[in-house]
Amino acid sequence: MNKLAFDLNFEPKYGHAVVLSPLLRRVTCNNPGPFTFTGTNTFIVGRGTVAIVDPGPDDGGHLAAILRATSGETVSHILVTHTHADHSPLAAKLAEATGARTYGALFNRARHDGFRLDASIDETFSPDFAVGDSDVIGGTGWNLQGVSTPGHMGNHTAYALLEEKSLLVGDHVMAWATSIVAPPDGHMGDYMASLQKLLKRDDEVLHPAHGPLAKNPKKLTGGILAHRNMREEMVLARVKAGDRAVEDIVKAIYVDLDPKLHGAARLSTLAHLEHLVERALVEMRGAFYSALK
Repeated sequence: MNKLAFDLNFEPKYGHAVVLSPLLRRVTCNNPGPFTFTGTNTFIVGRGTVAIVDPGPDDGGHLAAILRATSGETVSHILVTHTHADHSPLAAKLAEATGARTYGALFNRARHDGFRLDASIDETFSPDFAVGDSDVIGGTGWNLQGVSTPGHMGNHTAYALLEEKSLLVGDHVMAWATSIVAPPDGHMGDYMASLQKLLKRDDEVLHPAHGPLAKNPKKLTGGILAHRNMREEMVLARVKAGDRAVEDIVKAIYVDLDPKLHGAARLSTLAHLEHLVERALVEMRGAFYSALK
């Protein structure tokens, strides 16, 4: 299986705004981890009157950094790509401090009593304005268009900065690693369809919520889609070989995986199995799987 070439060359300047373009600045939260890489990237869109995209986790230092970076400016909009706990919780405090309105797609949390990732669901976020696919949020000198990209999470929405042909892509596509798709809140079929959707766009640069930007969107997105297809073929092959339980498949495929990521690998494998069941290639009986074709 070919490995994706990831870009790990990213050293954030915590607490400081990095200028990325005439209309875009990035402030990275100091919340590194196995799923956040070096931390959550918060984006400031515009000059003078600005929007904040992905305010990040409930972190006082990061709130202070955002307010410092926008000192003398008006924060008019707060946008959230999705409601994982490393993206949306700070929205409420930022809105209280600035008077800005909040925007994001709605999401009904799936009922689930089992394992969840560290990036758990933010139950508290309720946007002032719901964002749908192709909705345009206009500001002073900038326009952000919602691009519905479910998969990593059901309400995942990227935002296209129309003036610069760039896409604030959240966790949908990242340059440093593949995005986790974890049931029940994530869905592999939706995720792969959203990758296909990005391949049809003409964005010139992607700005993920973790790690560095990507200047070749189609190459990165196409590589991730190919990786997901190959991974799904591997899962199907293991089922055909007689592996019936998720744990058996994980052990066979992720031989050298860091133990810290074992839970994520289990959920990703489960997501692929669910997609295979939906395509009538695999059937599920209880907690066990078997091939149909």
